[in-house]
Amino acid sequence: MSLNKGILASGGLALLSHLWFNRYESTDWTSLGILLGVIPAIPLAIFRESLNSTLLAIVVAYFTYYSVLLLSIGTYRLSPIHPLWKYPGPVVCRLSKFWLCYLQSRGKLHIYFKQLHDKYGPVVRVGPNELSILDVSLLPSILGANGMPKGPMWDGRRFSESKDKDPKAPKGQLISTRDLEHHRNERRMWNRAFTTPSVKKYEPIAIRRISQMVDILQRKCSGAGKSGLRLNLSQWISFFAFDFMGDFVFGGGFDLMQDCDKHGILNLLSDGMYLPSLTQHIPWCLKGVLSMPGVAMSMKSLAQFAHRETARRIKEGAVFDDLFYHLNDEAKLEDKPVPLPAVLSNAVTAIIAGSDTTTSTLTAAMCFLIENRSCFTRLRAEIDAAFPFGQVAPTEAGKLAQLEYLNAVINETLRMEPPVRTGLQRAPAPKSGGHMLGSSIFLPEGTAVYASPYVYHRDPRYFFPDPDRFCPERWLSKGEPGAVLNTSAYFPWSLGPANCVGKPVAQLEMRTVLANLIQAFDFEFADGYSYKAYDAKSLDYFITHKGPLPVIMKERCA
Repeated sequence: MSLNKGILASGGLALLSHLWFNRYESTDWTSLGILLGVIPAIPLAIFRESLNSTLLAIVVAYFTYYSVLLLSIGTYRLSPIHPLWKYPGPVVCRLSKFWLCYLQSRGKLHIYFKQLHDKYGPVVRVGPNELSILDVSLLPSILGANGMPKGPMWDGRRFSESKDKDPKAPKGQLISTRDLEHHRNERRMWNRAFTTPSVKKYEPIAIRRISQMVDILQRKCSGAGKSGLRLNLSQWISFFAFDFMGDFVFGGGFDLMQDCDKHGILNLLSDGMYLPSLTQHIPWCLKGVLSMPGVAMSMKSLAQFAHRETARRIKEGAVFDDLFYHLNDEAKLEDKPVPLPAVLSNAVTAIIAGSDTTTSTLTAAMCFLIENRSCFTRLRAEIDAAFPFGQVAPTEAGKLAQLEYLNAVINETLRMEPPVRTGLQRAPAPKSGGHMLGSSIFLPEGTAVYASPYVYHRDPRYFFPDPDRFCPERWLSKGEPGAVLNTSAYFPWSLGPANCVGKPVAQLEMRTVLANLIQAFDFEFADGYSYKAYDAKSLDYFITHKGPLPVIMKERCA
C-alpha cells in the first residue's frame, strides 16, 4: 500500500511540476535544481516504509518522478492542446530540441531544414516551441522593422554568464541582445564606424593587405616552377581576412600572411564557435557547460584572446580611427564611458563577424569561379577593361563597386552560400502576449521562428530556373527569359533593424580580393577537387565553417 501511495505521490508531483514549468518556463539553475532534485525526494519517506532500503527508495522515487514528468511533457507536446499542434513536422522535433542539437553537431542543419520544407511545406514545426517559415510575404513580420526581437537561441550563444539580469544593461552584446531598445543603443555606436566617410578611411588598409597577399603569392608561384603552386586557397583567404580585421578592429597586431598562423589563431576562432552552435539549441544548459572543466575551453580561449588584444589596443592607443576607436567611444560622444565587458564583447563580435563570414563567401566564390570557367573568363575581362592588366591594380573601391558582373558573382555566391545559413531566429518580445505574422499566423509568447536564408535562396518560387546552380547572369538586367529573381527573398545580410552593420566593409573586402586574385593568377583545382567536395566539407555551425580549397595556381602571364 505504501508503495502505491509513493508512486501516486511521485506521479502527482511530476504532473504539478510540469504544469508549473509550462506556466513559468523557469530555466535558471535554482529552479531546475528544485524541480529535478528537491521535489522528487519528497515522497522518499513513503517509499522507505515499503522498500526497507534507503537506496532503493531513492532510485524508485526519482525514476517514477522522471518517468511521469517526461511522459507528461511528451504527451503535451504531441497533443492538440499544444499551441503549435496544427503545424506539421517530425515527431522527434516536436518532442525535443536535442535532435536539432545533434544535427547541428554534424554541420548540416541547413540541409535538414530544406528537406523539411520540401516535405511539409512553408510552415514546419522544428522544435517543441519553434517553427521554421518559408514564405517571403511573412519576412517583414519576422525580420523587418515591424518584426520581432531575437529569439532564445541567442541566450545560448554567450561566452559568459552575465550577473546583470537587466536586459537593457549595456553589456555590449550587439549581435545577441534580445532587447530592441538595447539593440538600438548598441547599434548607434557601431553605425559611426560604417558611415561612408569612415569606410573611405578603411580602403587603404584593404589595398595594403591585398597587395601584400598578391606579392607573397607571386613570389611563391615564381619559386614553384612551371608545375604551379599547390596550396589551400581557403587558408590564405583566411590569413588575409584576419590580418585585415586586425588592422580594422585593433589598428594592427596580426600578421598571419607572414607567419602562416604559427600561433593557431584561426583554429582558436573555429573551435570557439563550435560549442555555442550546440548550446544555442539548449540555452538553459549554458551556465553548466561554461562551468565544466575543459568542456568550454575553446569558448573561453577565444574570449581570452579578445581580452589580450583589447588590452593591447587600449595600451597602445589609436593609430587611426579604427573600429575600436568607435566602440570604445574614444571620441567621447556618449554620456558615460563604455564598460570594459561591453568593449570585450564587441571585440569578439567584430573578430567573428568580420573575418569568418567574409572568408567563407570569398572561398566559395573562388570555388565557383574555378569550376565555372566561363564565369571566370567573363569576370577577368570585366576587371581588365576597368583596370588594364599590368598597368594598374584593381584597387579603386568606387570603380570596383560599379563592375556589374563582379557584383553579380558576389550576389550569386551569397545566395548559394550565405554565411549564416539557418541561424536567423526571432521570437515575440517578453510580456507582449504574442505576435502576428501577416494575417494568418499568431505566435504565442514563448514561441520562436526560424527564417533560414539557405532555404529561401534555394526555393524555385523565388529563384528560377535552377536555384541550385551557380549563375551570376541571373542578377544582370538581361537574364534568362522567364527567369524569377525575387530579391525580397534574398537576405544574406539579414533584414530589418538587426541587419549586418558591417556590410559596407565586407563588400569592400570581397570586391578587392576577388578582383586582384582573378586578375593576377590562373587557377585550377588540385587532385580532382570540385564544388561538390568543397560543399561536403562546409559546415553550418551558426556561421559557415568553410571547407578546404586545394588549388594549383600560376602567376598570370602578360
